[in-house]
Amino acid sequence: MKSTTRPVPTWSIGELAARYSLATHVLRHWEDQGLLTPERDSAGRRWYRGDDVVRVAVIMRSKAAGMSLHQIRLLLDASAEGRREVLEAHLADLDSRMAEMARSRDMTVHALDCRAHDIATCPNFRTHVADVLDGTTRTLDRLLAPGGSPRD
Repeated sequence: MKSTTRPVPTWSIGELAARYSLATHVLRHWEDQGLLTPERDSAGRRWYRGDDVVRVAVIMRSKAAGMSLHQIRLLLDASAEGRREVLEAHLADLDSRMAEMARSRDMTVHALDCRAHDIATCPNFRTHVADVLDGTTRTLDRLLAPGGSPRD
């Protein structure tokens, strides 16, 4: 009886990088950060298997959601402490950014429909920036600080 086992598909670093439109140095960096552990052949060349391909997709999606490589490492490490706390903090950050996006959308819709050409002169528009005017906003603090970024 013939064996029906199929060889496990593998990808070189160049093939995997091309599959996801990444530079090969990105995959090497993720490996250096402990996010990927591809197999190596006798010549030291990296070979990625199906599980590695899934990990790359998880890393990409997590980065798109605003997670740092440190957070992603905890997400992918089954033995890591603090996973739940990191995910709860990330969820709170996502909620905050979503609320800020909703405010920004409302402000843009108002500006689009407003008759005032200088939106800062519109009394109704000022309600959209009231939290900034009265100093109660915390979302923009990071943006307004020198070198600030919403993903710091």
